[in-house]
Amino acid sequence: MNSSLENLFTPGLIAAQQPQWPGGNDGAAIKSAVQELKSFPPLVFAGECDDLKARIALAAEGKAFWLQGGDCAETFAAATADSIRNRIKTILQMAAVLQYYSSLPVIKVGRMAGQFAKPRSNDLETRGDVTLPAYRGDAVNDLEFTESARTPDPQRLVRVYNTSASTLNLVRAFTQGGFADLRRVHEWNKGFIRDSSVGERYEEMAKEIGRALDFMKSAGIDPEAFKSVDFFSSHEALILEYEKALTRIDSLSGNPYDVSAHFLWIGERTRQLDGAHIDFASKINNPIGIKLGPKSTVEDALALINRLDPNREPGRITFITRMGASKIREALPALVDGVTKSGAKVLWVCDPMHGNTYEAPSGYKTRKFDDVMDEVKGFFEVHKSLGTHPGGIHIELTGDDVTECVGGGEQISESDLASRYESACDPRLNHSQSLELAFLVAEMLRDR
Repeated sequence: MNSSLENLFTPGLIAAQQPQWPGGNDGAAIKSAVQELKSFPPLVFAGECDDLKARIALAAEGKAFWLQGGDCAETFAAATADSIRNRIKTILQMAAVLQYYSSLPVIKVGRMAGQFAKPRSNDLETRGDVTLPAYRGDAVNDLEFTESARTPDPQRLVRVYNTSASTLNLVRAFTQGGFADLRRVHEWNKGFIRDSSVGERYEEMAKEIGRALDFMKSAGIDPEAFKSVDFFSSHEALILEYEKALTRIDSLSGNPYDVSAHFLWIGERTRQLDGAHIDFASKINNPIGIKLGPKSTVEDALALINRLDPNREPGRITFITRMGASKIREALPALVDGVTKSGAKVLWVCDPMHGNTYEAPSGYKTRKFDDVMDEVKGFFEVHKSLGTHPGGIHIELTGDDVTECVGGGEQISESDLASRYESACDPRLNHSQSLELAFLVAEMLRDR
């Protein structure tokens, strides 16, 4: 088994966006961390990854909808029970809204239990006369602007594993132990702001669901079927030492899987066809996502499909488009049309966050809720015009009452950003904005 894994990945390829570890990639520090990671048990299992792949295949045919949400970048400090529970509650509420209005099963995927690293535009950050390594997420270094905090530390990868394990433990307890029971749809709203119009709308929907469940119970249908939900983990496959160290050979199939998460995606900055990230993704059997921006071409998309899915396996490939509200109606049609005409079956997912970031006058990175919604609308319009399936959404969100994105029903302004801006990297939708988005997407799904 070990020899198979050691020969699995092509050596010598360029890996973009990697930390500069002390002592280099062959230094004692990173080698020690990798050996420790290799000794750990899986965080997820091959059968779960295959189950997700089958569901993605259904979504690609328009028979399910993909909902992926969570932090821009997780932090060790925020991996608390309350924070994890609030994120899960927010995703469960969004899924209930989407499923109720569309009558489609919703695939619930968290950007959690592994999303601790971020690509950066620059390797260095300068403040005044001081230049230090850029913050690359808690997997690599610390946000504090000191030399010791910003020096990459491979032992943080071990902490990523341990924090991910405890997060997944809570996720499984919440989603399998009755907390996610649809009969508790009212209780998911407890602790959240209720005096907003979106809160009132959610309560009305919850009452209707409750009446429907009571009717089903009176008709003799077993309500235990609603007790648990399947919830899948995902993150960007960025730090290759971590991902490779957590790749295992499945004992049943003999195939390699990255057992750090059910679903991995490759970002725009690391999806070079001849690079180490695409080589890595081509060798594992997990379902794979690829980010596509406004400059992506049909040739790019088809080359990625051929490299990552030569056997055209249903559910293998998800294209996550991040175009920007002003560009999606222009850039997306040719991509979708070209891939569709090639005969390849992929799931199309809209990331309306990353193409709509700007800097407010106060210096905070933010996004306008209206831009986020407009990109989703454009995504649905393009697929409707082509007769293809708008398969899902990929959202940076939190269950907390932060002020990071402007607009929405709460009318957060640029001057409000400073009051509760807590993100370590990019701005996230708060709970109310996330729920508002779900209602608006649900209407589009119903009318698709």
